[in-house]
Amino acid sequence: MLELFQIILTLLLFFILSIINMGIIIKVKAFFGGRCGAPVLQKMYDILKLVKKSIKLSQTTSWVFFAAPFCALVVPLFAFLFLPFADIPPLISFEGDFLLFVYIFGVLRFFTTSSALDTSSSFEGMGSARELTFSFLVEPILFICLIILAKGTSSLTLYGFFGSHILEAWQDYSTIFGIVVVCFLVILLVENARIPFDDPSTHLELTMIHEAMVLDHSGPLLASIILGGAMKLTVYAILLVDLAIPFKTNILFFDVLIAITGVLGVGVIVGIIESVMARFRLNAINKVLIGMLIVSLFGIILITR
Repeated sequence: MLELFQIILTLLLFFILSIINMGIIIKVKAFFGGRCGAPVLQKMYDILKLVKKSIKLSQTTSWVFFAAPFCALVVPLFAFLFLPFADIPPLISFEGDFLLFVYIFGVLRFFTTSSALDTSSSFEGMGSARELTFSFLVEPILFICLIILAKGTSSLTLYGFFGSHILEAWQDYSTIFGIVVVCFLVILLVENARIPFDDPSTHLELTMIHEAMVLDHSGPLLASIILGGAMKLTVYAILLVDLAIPFKTNILFFDVLIAITGVLGVGVIVGIIESVMARFRLNAINKVLIGMLIVSLFGIILITR
């Protein structure tokens, strides 16, 4: 009974962090712009408002169009079950689970791009093509980083990657794990359509990537995508924090507090990056991602030498 209560509280905390983290990003960007900004819970208000609205559908859409909002909610939640949070072990853990962790986001990307193509919109097709191009470069980076962690921790589970012995692994491979932290941050920005790789607030169709794929979604469908995007950002933030903050106090309350601070700190970092940097040119994004791929391969060479 106590374990079930802990699971429910952890999932509730995950939802709350997802909403608050998006609000913190908005607040940080407003601070750098000299404005007060929207409330921290503005995303929640937007989602509730969208839920009350009706759904407008294109005549060309099929069941595929509804699959993307469903996957947007289910996939990040399912991915969170594989990650340890503070000193709380994941609900699901088995050898090789990091492979499933990567590929379930591939499933989300497949249905998101498919639903965009299902609308027969040229702009959404253009956004899908760009999304798949960048994901082609990002997935190898994530795989290589997880392989580095597998080698450094002598484990094949995500729980083993970030378990109690992660601090000892940091002492042995501090430089290499530092490379992985930087790669995780870049992956977080790309996968969540953040500046400098994409602009989630843009309204110019010719430059949109992720936003171009959800132009035809409305009402509860769009609310699901927005909430799913917030949860996806939190999943990657937890992945980053689990590695970047390896120490544990062995006191659950303090470990959870450190983890929450770390996740919200990632939101602050994302907000600062979006405030001080401009979006890259589309032809420069490929070069940056290829450069990060080379850096991650350099980490493989270092850890296997």
